[in-house]
Amino acid sequence: MSEPCTHLLLFGATGDLSKRMLLPSLYNLDADCLLPDCLRIIATARSEFDTPAFVAVVAAALDQFVDAERRSPVCDARFLARLAYVSLDASKPDAFAELAAAVGDSAQVSIFLSTAPSLFGPTIAGLAAAGLAGPGARLALEKPLGSDLASSRLINDAVAAAYPEDRTFRIDHYLGKETVQNLLALRFGNTLFEPLWNAAGIDHVQITIAETVGLESRAGYYDGMGALRDMVQNHMLQLLALVAMEPPARFDPASVRDEKVKVLRSLRPIDRRTVESHSVRGQYTSGAVAGQPVKAYAEELGKTSGTETFVALKAHVDNWRWQGVPFYLRTGKRLPERMSEIIVQFRPVPHSMFGDAVLKANKLVISLQPDENVGLTMMAKAPGLDREGLKLRSVPLHIGMDNAFADVRRRIAYERLLLDLIEGKQTLFVRRDEVEAQWTWIDQIRAGWEATDMAPKPYAAGNWGPPAAIALTERNGVSWHD
Repeated sequence: MSEPCTHLLLFGATGDLSKRMLLPSLYNLDADCLLPDCLRIIATARSEFDTPAFVAVVAAALDQFVDAERRSPVCDARFLARLAYVSLDASKPDAFAELAAAVGDSAQVSIFLSTAPSLFGPTIAGLAAAGLAGPGARLALEKPLGSDLASSRLINDAVAAAYPEDRTFRIDHYLGKETVQNLLALRFGNTLFEPLWNAAGIDHVQITIAETVGLESRAGYYDGMGALRDMVQNHMLQLLALVAMEPPARFDPASVRDEKVKVLRSLRPIDRRTVESHSVRGQYTSGAVAGQPVKAYAEELGKTSGTETFVALKAHVDNWRWQGVPFYLRTGKRLPERMSEIIVQFRPVPHSMFGDAVLKANKLVISLQPDENVGLTMMAKAPGLDREGLKLRSVPLHIGMDNAFADVRRRIAYERLLLDLIEGKQTLFVRRDEVEAQWTWIDQIRAGWEATDMAPKPYAAGNWGPPAAIALTERNGVSWHD
């Protein structure tokens, strides 16, 4: 589907995600004249607003979350004129008639569901009954898409009953990040890396997503999910798949996603036999982050809990390219710094001609947040006469994206994803078989934890997880890149 939509239905429009990300992203796209002139944005939620009241809410959100230099009276007026609001209780099937009336006879409509997963089923049924699931309708869904394989299949079955796969857009916002997409450019747009991008050239890969925050306002959701399902199942496995995938024939939805799902299906199970040697669970206790004291997880939650706030895994992709190469994954809350990065550690040179000089293997560092950058460490000669032999030093080569592309405005992930949804481009969205392959692997880990009664190990807030996470890598002579 390549025809742009004429209507965008935004469910959960008064929620935090909408105010912080979705509406500002749509405003920025409109300011750059990237939205179709005819596009109307119909917002809906349970809040009892009319359109003028909702427009006031949006204006306040833009004041808070859009850079002042991006704003102008002309852009404000044009964007706010696109908006309409319909109050909707998704649990009442007859409530969708007003929403359908607001869309009118348009055949091209994109629907963005940012609601609780428990509302996916009744919402989809209501949309279909109101005639909003026709051939020109696309449906985008925010995570979580279930809490395990079985619940994920129930959601996907409900979606498939109204919207076929080629009109379903499952969102993982990490795929909209510039540096995540740049990973594909680095691998497949240059001859430098791809010949070494295999077990012969790479020693190991590390993927870290670290957060300094605790529960914030997500206590009910997070305690029911934990770090493994909240972060590893989606964001981290998508990053792993992009690192490990074979070269697609083309940059199109089918080619890219076919290769990703092959990787996800090749993940070696971490089960009851290996879960204690290949995984670490942690839960933060009281400590300090950025010099400020913070409470323990149980204290923030208000009760004791067996939910992990940290997880580290040693994963393997069992195929020809990656046989024997460990992929170390690590994510957690209340860690020392906010950081998302991919480390590709190359193997050392097979022989050194430089005597006692210490040669460090090349390392590719792909930083996703807080700054998006790419760096490569290489050995170079230190300046000097070196009468006693060459002296070498490992030096970083940085591709500072802000400097390299100073003439191009950096976009947040949702700008790209929303525009792709409006235009019907699926490459950066997740297919059903990917989601189910991810859940299959995650469910095996959780079953192993339960079978071995593997409880989270404590770690003080402000540290990089429990000591067992360090041991997970050091058993193989590897250190985390902190």
